[in-house]
Amino acid sequence: MVAAIAASTLLGTMALAGPAQASPNNNTVDKLTKAVTVKGVLKHLDKFQDIANANNNTRASGTPGYDASADYVVGLLKKAGYQVSRQQFDFAFYEEFGSSFAQVAPTATTYVDGVDYTLMDYSGAGVAQGLVVPVDLALDPPRASTSGCEASDFAGVDVVGKIALVQRGTCAFGDKVVNAEAAGAIGAIVMNQGNGTPEANADRYDLFAGTLGAPVGIPTVSVSYDTGAQFATTPGLTLRIEADTTSEIRSTENVIAQSKHGRTDNVVMAGAHLDSDPAGPGFNDNATGSAALLEVALQMAKVKPYNAVRFAWWGAEEAGLIGSQYYVDSLSEQQVADIALYLNFDMIGSPNYVFGVYDGDDSAQEGSGPGPEGSAQIEKVFEKFFASRKLPTVASDFTGRSDYGAFIDVNIPAGGLFTGAEGVKTAEEAALFGGVAGVAYDPCYHLACDSRTPVKDGADAAVYKSLGKKYKLHGNVNVFALDVNSDAVAASVITFAFDTSAVNGVPGKAPGKGKGKGKGKGHKHHHHHKHGHKHHWK
Repeated sequence: MVAAIAASTLLGTMALAGPAQASPNNNTVDKLTKAVTVKGVLKHLDKFQDIANANNNTRASGTPGYDASADYVVGLLKKAGYQVSRQQFDFAFYEEFGSSFAQVAPTATTYVDGVDYTLMDYSGAGVAQGLVVPVDLALDPPRASTSGCEASDFAGVDVVGKIALVQRGTCAFGDKVVNAEAAGAIGAIVMNQGNGTPEANADRYDLFAGTLGAPVGIPTVSVSYDTGAQFATTPGLTLRIEADTTSEIRSTENVIAQSKHGRTDNVVMAGAHLDSDPAGPGFNDNATGSAALLEVALQMAKVKPYNAVRFAWWGAEEAGLIGSQYYVDSLSEQQVADIALYLNFDMIGSPNYVFGVYDGDDSAQEGSGPGPEGSAQIEKVFEKFFASRKLPTVASDFTGRSDYGAFIDVNIPAGGLFTGAEGVKTAEEAALFGGVAGVAYDPCYHLACDSRTPVKDGADAAVYKSLGKKYKLHGNVNVFALDVNSDAVAASVITFAFDTSAVNGVPGKAPGKGKGKGKGKGHKHHHHHKHGHKHHWK
């Protein structure tokens, strides 16, 4: 989702959204949640949409829409008195505009995107038509493929001016395709591996979506094992791949803002990704998290926390959690140890929402397991907030699909909120939260219709009519969910700004008090904790 507006225009309008009501007294949960209003959050949300409207309907990292979004956030934070930094980094930008895949000979056949093939992320652009050349395939069980992993795999075959057929297995997809391109191939097909059995290992047989990890120069598609095996045994097979993509290295940034007060050896971090998917404005994903975090920061601007509070708006999350990973990788061991905890807010206003709280203690016994020690206590703070509003919650697994992943990987306690993406709401969830069972939490997830005008931008009119009967929507955002979750963001941040003792044992201090609850001895993160969180982004 991409969107932007000229920096000069943004600077001219910043005063309209400024923290006029920010007060040094916004130092308790009750006071801060009253100061943080949904009206204030929606102002930022609408500004992000305006930025998208002015920049080809997207705010994706590496586009003018993202740059303008960052300018808007930075301008307000600086005016509010924060110490603001802009952390630049390069990343692999990718946007797909269309593709086609067909058999030219011996039998003319048109293949269907998403059914018969998928264009791989970071595929090169252009047209590749030529004979298909299998490269070191392992078609007999157990199919322990190393196809294409070594340059020497191409030594005994002629792929010059042809399309290389390689098999999943052993090394990264990108390595296989880079080697094929270096050997002279004009296109590549990556077939699934076919190891194990179709019944027990369907993911190794079916069509799969994959990423090459970085831009390559040739059009590249993925196919199922059976399709690949058929290609490999068809004499004289000529295929044609057409890919319309932008795949290149671009520059973007993280925006980091820290309070001027508070101990810097026990920093409370809270983050939201600022970028949209290239497909649209990212009104829910993740203008909601960005806008709520911004309004909380502005309303806290005059508070003097006991622990320093560091807010982050991440770049290139949609490109693979790049910005948050870059940030964590840039920290020294001591800087990591100085972070008490990390709170993540990604998609907190889904139109067909659930109130999801990251499952720090793994009470749901699903997916990735518990977060680092202290994560369960973060979850309890959120659960206490929702209980105070007499609202239900559901446990949200640490799937590795958002920016908490890099923090968990270095054993920093983590937690946060999530209202759902492409998953489908169950009847049980509809009984708890209302809405429409059998419909996605966000029917416009990663689409152009994740906007202020979803139906106009391609959403299913009937779906949004049914949602509109159940809820008050502001475009692709549920106003009630955003209102409640903005308060939950505020409650968690202000709670930990004064006391993280439940999470890491570091004594806290009540607002307005001169001394903490005992001696501050700092804290340590034990780096033996492992989760295996693979950054398979959304």
